[in-house]
Amino acid sequence: MSEDLYIDTPEALSELCEQLAHVDWFCLDTEFIREKTYYPRLCLIQVGTPDVVACIDPLSIEDLSPLSKLLHDPNIIKVIHAASQDMEIFYYLDKKLPAPLFDTQVAASLMGLGDQVGYGRLVEDMLQVSLDKSHSRTDWSQRPLEAEQIRYAADDVRYLRDIYQQERQWLIDHDRLHWLDEDFKNLTSTERYKPAPEEAWKRVKGNQRLKPQQLMVLKELASWREHKAMSSNRPKRWVLKDEVLLELARRGPKKLEDLSRIRGLEPGQIRNSGEEILQVIQEAMKKPRAVWPELPRRIRLSEEQDTIADLLMASLRLSGLEASISVQAIATRKEVEQLILGERDLNLMKGWRLQLAGNSLLDILAGKSALRVNNGKIERFTP
Repeated sequence: MSEDLYIDTPEALSELCEQLAHVDWFCLDTEFIREKTYYPRLCLIQVGTPDVVACIDPLSIEDLSPLSKLLHDPNIIKVIHAASQDMEIFYYLDKKLPAPLFDTQVAASLMGLGDQVGYGRLVEDMLQVSLDKSHSRTDWSQRPLEAEQIRYAADDVRYLRDIYQQERQWLIDHDRLHWLDEDFKNLTSTERYKPAPEEAWKRVKGNQRLKPQQLMVLKELASWREHKAMSSNRPKRWVLKDEVLLELARRGPKKLEDLSRIRGLEPGQIRNSGEEILQVIQEAMKKPRAVWPELPRRIRLSEEQDTIADLLMASLRLSGLEASISVQAIATRKEVEQLILGERDLNLMKGWRLQLAGNSLLDILAGKSALRVNNGKIERFTP
């Protein structure tokens, strides 16, 4: 029977970590808030083993180094569901990432349980347990936490223990455990989580409507906004909203009074940052054409190539059907189109995806394999 613990003193944390130091794996989850900050504020860390479930209070414990040591212990597997957000938080915590990793959401896709399946759905499908959702909007920074809130948070690792053990055994039984090595390794790459202000313009919705030089202005403004948000630890939208960035890039204002005509740009923002904004725009306008950013070119297939893509997608679906894996977990149509255009540096051409489906697609492209319908079912054959 598992014992639930609430860890809010350095002494209790040290005692828990001494216990965790001897396990082969433990489940891990976090609760955080970031509505009013740029960086997520870590409010709770949940860990679980077959013997204990614990909620660690990082707001009460200043020194988390005993736990950090375990997070980076190469001999202990950290089990997380949909790891990306949690990994981002741990990256900001000490610029390192928990490893090695097992992501139960990724594993579920190889078991035919759906692509990007949620934790609650997975618990219900695998364990026939319906999770309480009443605290999904909790402000986890408030103290003290109620017993129901702690129980709700603990559930995020309580059932993850059984899910992990069942998934791992299934993957071993079906000789698929090694398929996930590269996927899990990618999730623990620090490059995925480092802020990249110079790339922020690519995520501004509506950027495709700008002309090339306007994109240059957008790039510099978006980078400036990112740095401003990071240094003040405020949400980007509090610095400048996306639609304001686009309008500034489109109009290229030169004077403070020009800024007052930009819809959505508040007087306080003009007063506090107007000169900076104008300087960023002015410097961006001076950049030579050679450094102007370009949007990724849309893949344009000929009608014949588009038909070939349909054929390859049919083969991809057949591969997924045969292996009981969703097509989305293997590759997207965009990747298939890139394959047709000669691109080979694709996830589809690596690891288990290559073995499961990629090689078959290459054989079809080379004329070595084809598809046909036999007794109402699609199958591959050698012409």
